[in-house]
Amino acid sequence: MTTDPSSMLPRRDLLALATVTGAALAGLPAFTASAAPERPADSPSTTASSPLELWWQAPADDNSMIEQGLPVGNGRLGALAGSDSGREVLLVTDATMWTGGLNDTLDSDGQFPYGRTDFGSFTLLGRLTVDIPGHDLGAVSGYRRTLDLAQGVVTTSYVRSGVTYRRKIFASRPDDVIVLHFTQSGGGRYTGTVTLEGTHGEGAGVSFGAAFPNGLKYGAAVTAYGTGGRVTVSGTRIDFSGCKDLTVVVSGGTDYAPDAAKGYRDPSLDPQKLARTKVRDAAAHSADTLLRTHIADYREVFGAFDLSLGTSSAEQRSLDTWERIQARARDGVPDPELEAAYVQFGRYLMISGSRGSLPLGLQGLWLDGNDPDWMGDYHTDINIQMNYWMADRAGLSTCFDAFTDYCVAQVPSWTDLTRRLFNDPRNRYRNSTGKNVGWTVAISTNPYGGGGWWWHPAGNAWLCNTLWEHYEFTSSRTHLQKIYPLLKGACEFWEARLLTTTLPGTSREVLIADSDWSPEHGPLDAKGITYAQELVWALFGNYCVAAAELKKDGGYAETIAGLRKRLYLPQVSPKSGWLEEWMSPDNLGETTHRHLSPLVGLFPGDRIRPDGSTPADLVAGATALLTARGMESFGWANAWRSLCWARLKDADKAYQLVVNNLRPSTDGSNGTAPNLFDIYEVSQGRGIFQIDANFGTPAAVTEMLLYSRPGHLELLPALPDAWSAAGSLVGAPARGGFVVDLRWRDGRPTEAHIRSVGGRTTTVAYGGRSRTVTLRPGGSVTLKDLAR
Repeated sequence: MTTDPSSMLPRRDLLALATVTGAALAGLPAFTASAAPERPADSPSTTASSPLELWWQAPADDNSMIEQGLPVGNGRLGALAGSDSGREVLLVTDATMWTGGLNDTLDSDGQFPYGRTDFGSFTLLGRLTVDIPGHDLGAVSGYRRTLDLAQGVVTTSYVRSGVTYRRKIFASRPDDVIVLHFTQSGGGRYTGTVTLEGTHGEGAGVSFGAAFPNGLKYGAAVTAYGTGGRVTVSGTRIDFSGCKDLTVVVSGGTDYAPDAAKGYRDPSLDPQKLARTKVRDAAAHSADTLLRTHIADYREVFGAFDLSLGTSSAEQRSLDTWERIQARARDGVPDPELEAAYVQFGRYLMISGSRGSLPLGLQGLWLDGNDPDWMGDYHTDINIQMNYWMADRAGLSTCFDAFTDYCVAQVPSWTDLTRRLFNDPRNRYRNSTGKNVGWTVAISTNPYGGGGWWWHPAGNAWLCNTLWEHYEFTSSRTHLQKIYPLLKGACEFWEARLLTTTLPGTSREVLIADSDWSPEHGPLDAKGITYAQELVWALFGNYCVAAAELKKDGGYAETIAGLRKRLYLPQVSPKSGWLEEWMSPDNLGETTHRHLSPLVGLFPGDRIRPDGSTPADLVAGATALLTARGMESFGWANAWRSLCWARLKDADKAYQLVVNNLRPSTDGSNGTAPNLFDIYEVSQGRGIFQIDANFGTPAAVTEMLLYSRPGHLELLPALPDAWSAAGSLVGAPARGGFVVDLRWRDGRPTEAHIRSVGGRTTTVAYGGRSRTVTLRPGGSVTLKDLAR
């Protein structure tokens, strides 16, 4: 028999929501009712090409889900799947499931409180368990689980008593649910239970709803249906027996809304009722229909970009993913298909975690408990920016929107906090001028406009420069109009903050940043730090271009341009030969510190260039400082180093840092976990997951293959020998408003197809030669014989 999924919920809970409205300010939707998704007519292939299928020979350990569980997500709703043959466990998250609040007080040291109750923390939404007695690992053979990067599907298969059992798990954005579909071939049957539990004391049931002390309401629901057996509700669980196949559907969310004026809540939402509605609506369709709809949606984004770095050996291909990671580190032999798959895995995480909701924080969308390190927050002194360096470079410009929408939605609160608290006498970074205009942020931010830890004066400039770079890639006037108020407000802040000083031994007056900290080391109160000077110089330039492009505030843009001309720009220390991090010839911090704060002008900035346009001593000083920082650090720090070496066109060092991040993490050590998550370090016996390396490293790979700035493209600027035999980069956006398809052989480009998405004229360079290309938006050209 086929069980009606609506029978899983009481009648009163099945009433359709006639209208569910949620705040969608700044283009960021909350957990709201969605329109009926389009259902594709064609059934997509469910077989992935081998380079894009990751696989393992054992399930995840329940006690090590952050290192072994496989992630799924639809951009808002996510889960880690354990994939045990006899007990499927999903740790379910919602991007807006946050404790805490505005956190608008300072302690006696001038810091924002930074705890789980005041600042808040990202937390789990629920735990879903499907128990299948008799299918435990000891009773089965041929176990295999896979993550199909091309389809966005986790699959598990095994054999029991001659019957092959399979399950697929995917998170559908169109249906806004997570689906588990259990099938078999050979006459088998499924019997067991489905349990949904809250992780904050809500207990178990087919649905639950509750609220945090901060007033955030949340809820989740599950239903199930099958054929050839029975599926019934039994108390707080769902029982199934004798089913030929089984489909389980779960959804949930919160009443978060991106509207500061409403306290970041949508009071019209009932998350528990909405979750019930979503699972009921999805369960009205077959699992195949839900899968087909999901794959069509996912492929539209994933398929816009492709990468080949060469061909791996048959022996390498025969290994499962964890064995390949270990072999790559042990043998030192390049595995180009694995290295390309690591880039695609980063893209998979971005698509799964950054579509139509909050941006990706320190752990992205995935948790193994309610106590993530650093609250799983948004660090503004590198981490949130690094999370989005990959998006445009790897053909995921639409995934960048979550970052934009977050900044736009938060800036009213950031502005309010800045006006009320930045010049508080307890704040060691307050403006010496006594003026206080515009907005800035703390080192840590949450979804409620709140700050944590120290104030971070230059954080506004770095956020704005990241938003600006997206405009350089896309030429989107809509995006430019959206971010313009942020750029202007940040400029106003710095106009009030800059100090005039006379350079020692000269009569030259320059503008320098007030007291600040070069993240995250050295003196706490230094003026004119390189980090701030570089970021503000770039901010001022970007704002002037934006004002001219939008034909706004011409007089104010002239003022900012005048300030920019007077900004002090860092110099090389005559003592160390390094680019100075502070306005001092002495290094005042840790030589091998993880942060590359003084090198923001090299990457992600673009003031320091090894192409003759920058004084040679400045390039040499940046190179010397980067060398001193070393080649061994945490994953995100290695990724940043790799990007800087790519900018300096040192292919060997850039590649070595990519390889360093692929080293296996063992016992929580720094490196790549079995599930490819980057592990930061060990803490309390477990590895700490930080997702920024999973995004920063792919950004480095693309930067090694294609450098761009408005008006200039450079092909294969840092191509390592390991990838030189043959390869291709397809659908790679470039700054200036272009998209590039590039092919190479024997270390030289053979063909470059360049399409305009708003750009008009650019030079295309390789090996000291260049050509000028002029296109209308939408036009394209193919260049060949580029090495001649």
